[in-house]
Amino acid sequence: SEFADFWQQLNDRTKSLLLSDSKESCTYQWVVKAVPSSKTAINHFLDNKRRASRQAIQTAQGFSNLNDTLKNETSELKSTIAELNDTITELNNTITGLHNTIEAIKTSRSWRITAPLRRIAKYIAPIRKMIHLVTDYRQRSGGGYLLLLKTTCSLLQKEGPRSLLRKIKRQWSQPISNHNEWFRSFGVIDSKQKRIINSRVDHFTSTPLISIIMPTFNSNPIWLAEAIESVQNQLYPNWELCIADDASTDQTTQSIITRYSEQDGRIKIVLRPKNEHISAASNSALELANGEFVCFLDHDDQLTEDALFWMVNTINQDSHAHLIFSDEDKITAQGALIDPHFKCDWNQALFLSHNYLCHLTLIKRTLVNQVKGFQPGMEGAQDYDLFLKCTEQLQEHQITHIPRILYHWRSHAGSTAFSSHTKPYAGDAGKRALTAHCSRMRIKADVKAVPNGYHINYSLPEKPPLVSIIIPTHNGYSFIKQCIDSILDKTLYPNYEIVVVNNNSSNANILHYFKQLELHQHISVIHYNKPFNFSAINNEAVKQARGELVCLLNNDTEVINKNWLSEMVSTALQPGIGAVGARLWYPNDTLQHGGIIIGLGGVAGHGHKGIAKSDNGYLSRATLKQSFSAVTAACLVIQKQIYQDVNGLDERLPIAFNDVDFCLRVKNAGFQNVWAPQAELYHHESVTRGYEDTPTKQQRFRIEIEYMKKRWAKALKNDPAYSPNLTLDREDFSIAMTPRVESLQ
Repeated sequence: SEFADFWQQLNDRTKSLLLSDSKESCTYQWVVKAVPSSKTAINHFLDNKRRASRQAIQTAQGFSNLNDTLKNETSELKSTIAELNDTITELNNTITGLHNTIEAIKTSRSWRITAPLRRIAKYIAPIRKMIHLVTDYRQRSGGGYLLLLKTTCSLLQKEGPRSLLRKIKRQWSQPISNHNEWFRSFGVIDSKQKRIINSRVDHFTSTPLISIIMPTFNSNPIWLAEAIESVQNQLYPNWELCIADDASTDQTTQSIITRYSEQDGRIKIVLRPKNEHISAASNSALELANGEFVCFLDHDDQLTEDALFWMVNTINQDSHAHLIFSDEDKITAQGALIDPHFKCDWNQALFLSHNYLCHLTLIKRTLVNQVKGFQPGMEGAQDYDLFLKCTEQLQEHQITHIPRILYHWRSHAGSTAFSSHTKPYAGDAGKRALTAHCSRMRIKADVKAVPNGYHINYSLPEKPPLVSIIIPTHNGYSFIKQCIDSILDKTLYPNYEIVVVNNNSSNANILHYFKQLELHQHISVIHYNKPFNFSAINNEAVKQARGELVCLLNNDTEVINKNWLSEMVSTALQPGIGAVGARLWYPNDTLQHGGIIIGLGGVAGHGHKGIAKSDNGYLSRATLKQSFSAVTAACLVIQKQIYQDVNGLDERLPIAFNDVDFCLRVKNAGFQNVWAPQAELYHHESVTRGYEDTPTKQQRFRIEIEYMKKRWAKALKNDPAYSPNLTLDREDFSIAMTPRVESLQ
C-alpha cells in the first residue's frame, strides 16, 4: 500500500509537469532528479521489508525449538518424578514393615523378660566408652597409668567430670599434630629397650660391617659434630664412617673430622685437594669403604641411635634384602623434630614420581660398585640417580622398608629439607636422572617436571589398541547422556568403542536414547535383564567387548581432561602393570578418589578423600602417580587378558568392594595397580544405585564386609602402599595414635 501511494504521487507530479509551459525541459529535469532518488527509496523500503521478514522467520523457529526443548525436559521431569514416587512408595512400605516388626518385638514375651538386662546395658556402654577413651588418651599422651591418674584427679577437682570427658573426647578425635610428642612416645629408646637391642645384637647370625658415607664441605661445626656423634652413639657397633672433605676453604671442617678420626679408629677420612662437588666427594668416601653394605649421611643430619640396629635386624630376618630404606623426619636449627615422612613399602610408580626413599637408605656395596657409584653432573639429584640405577638391578622382594624414623634431616635456610627452591638445579637434575633411567630401560616416554615431583608420560604404540569403555546403567538418562557426550567431546585417544549395558531400564527417554546410540558407529548397547549385580554386568560386557583393553566406567562420571584415556592406556600397557585408576572429583572440586587404602575404616577407604584441588596431600601423594593396592572401578583400565586371567569381578560381591577384591587378586597375580592423577573425571557418586539407606541394603553391605574380612584378613592388617604409622580411622594420612609396628619385647 505504501508503494502504491508513492507511485500515485509520482503519476500526479508527472501529469502536472506535462501540462506546464516548458513541458520538455521541466519533465527532463524532474525525471533526472526524481528517478535516482526514487530508486534508492524503493530499494531501501524493500530491504527493510526483507529484514523484517527474516527476523520474523527466525523468531518463529526459535519459539519452535524452545517448545521442543520444553517438551523433552517436561518428559524427563515426569519420568524422574515417577521414579521418585516409586522410591518413596518402596521406602514407605519398608518403614511400615519396620514399624510392624518393632511392635511385634515390643509385645513379645522375650522382650519383657530381657527388660532388666537392657537397663543394665544402658549403664555399661558409657563405662566401656570411657575406658576406651582413657586408654587411648594415655597412649597419646605418652605417660603411664599413674601419671594419668594424677592428671585425671587434678582435672576432676578443678573442672568436674563433664569438662574432663570433653577434653578426652577432643584429643581422641583429633589427629596428632605435635611430632615431638609422638617421637618421644614411640621413637625414643628407653633403657629397657636398649637392653633388648643389645641382647638381639649378641644373637645376630649376621653382623655385617656397615660403611657410612659422608661428604663434607665448609660444614657447620656444631651440626657436623652432632652428625659424627650420632654415628658413634649407634647401638649396633660394627660400622665405619668414611668422610671425604671436598677441599673446604674453612679449615674448621678439616680439623674437626681429623680430630674425630684420631680419637676413633672406625672413622676414616680423605682430604680432597680440589673441590669437585658432592658426587665426586661421595665417590672418594666410597673408595674408603670396606663394608658389606653402605649408607649415606649428610654432614649436618643425624641418625637415631637404633638406626643401624634395625637395618642389620632386617638383614638377619631377610637374607635377600639388598636395599633397605627407613622413615625420616626433619630437625630444625633449634633441634625440634618436624615433618615426619612415614613412607609406604617399595612403590616403583611413586619412586618414578619422586625420590621418596631418600634417608636412611642402605645398599649392598657390590651393587653400588656395579653401577659405578655417583654420577658427576647429577648434583642435587645424585642420590636419586644412584637409587634408580640400583633398583633397576633388583627385584621387588630385594627392596625392604623399615617403618621407623631412623634419620633426622637437617632443615635450614640453605637445605632442600627446608625448601626445594633453595636448590632449583636439583629439579632439573632429577628430570635428567629419570630420562636416563627411561633410556636404560628402553622405555619410550617423555619426562615432565610437576609440582614436587615428575610425571613420566609414556608413549602409545604407533597403532593404539582398541579400548572397550563399558558403562552399565539403569535409567539415569541425564547422567548417562552427560557421560557419553563428555567421552565423545573430550577424548583424544583415537581407538575406542563404547559398550552401554542396559540393566532393566524402564524410562521412556533412556530407551529412546539407546536406539539413537545404536546408530553410532562406535557405540553398542547390550541388555542385561537380570537383577542388578555390578560384577556380573561387567563380566558379561567384557565377554562381548572387542577391545584389547577394557575401561570400566560408571554412568555418573564426566570426563574433565582430553588425555584421560591416553594416560590410563599408556600406563596400563607398561610391563607389570595391572589395573589403572583415575583421579575422580566431586562436582564441587573436592577429591572423591585418590587411590584405595586397604584396612582404612575397617575394609577399605579412599585416600585424601574430600581435599581441595589446591591441596597436594600428604607429601604430594594426592598429585603424583603411584601404586595402590586397589583403585576404584568407577573408572578403571586394564588389559582384557589380565581381567580374564583373574576371573573378573567376583559376582558374590554384587555392589560393594568388588573392585577392591578384584585389584587384590590382580596384585597377587604379580601386577602393580597404579593410580594416575593426570586422568581426571568428575564423579556424581552413586546417583543410579543410591546409598546404603535401607535395611535390605545395609544387611547386604554387612555381608560383603564380612566376606572381605574373611577372604583378605591378612591384607587388611597391613597395606604396603600405606604406612603403619598413619591412622586407619581417617582418610587424611594423619598420624596413628598407636603405630602398628613391631614392639621391642
